[in-house]
Amino acid sequence: GIAYELNIAAVKCAKDAVTSFLEKHPERKNEAGPFIAGAIGPMNKTLSLSPDVNNPGYRSVSFDEVADAYYEQVKALSDAGADLLLIETIFDTLNAKACLFAIQELYEEISQELPIMVSGTITDASGRTLSGQTTDAFLISVSHVPLLSVGLNCALGAKQLRPYLQ
Repeated sequence: GIAYELNIAAVKCAKDAVTSFLEKHPERKNEAGPFIAGAIGPMNKTLSLSPDVNNPGYRSVSFDEVADAYYEQVKALSDAGADLLLIETIFDTLNAKACLFAIQELYEEISQELPIMVSGTITDASGRTLSGQTTDAFLISVSHVPLLSVGLNCALGAKQLRPYLQ
């Protein structure tokens, strides 16, 4: 599908940029990196919250549909040669879990693993994700998968995020 094609093209653009950089900086050719992180951003649909205020149990998408959509993207990023996967701007931990499920499914199929980074987003000074989790709860929710890193991004500035990282 289009998601697969877009992600293949994105990794190709990143590889071209790395090649161009290394041509201009030949002294860097023997160093580790630069690395291409296959960024997997948030969806416009959420598994944890209802889009219908009058029907809190309603969901416009299922876990399997979200996992399938993420699978298409992570397969493309892997096929194209990304060095690692970055699940970022996570506001709904259940969506992140669907993405992690898709990644693990791919890893089982290809018998290869890329490092995984996860970055959640705190939506306001309460220190919680949009779906209501604290940073501690968010960390626990994704810790079942071996991760290279867990971080926070967006919504608040670096200074305001510092207490939640600590």
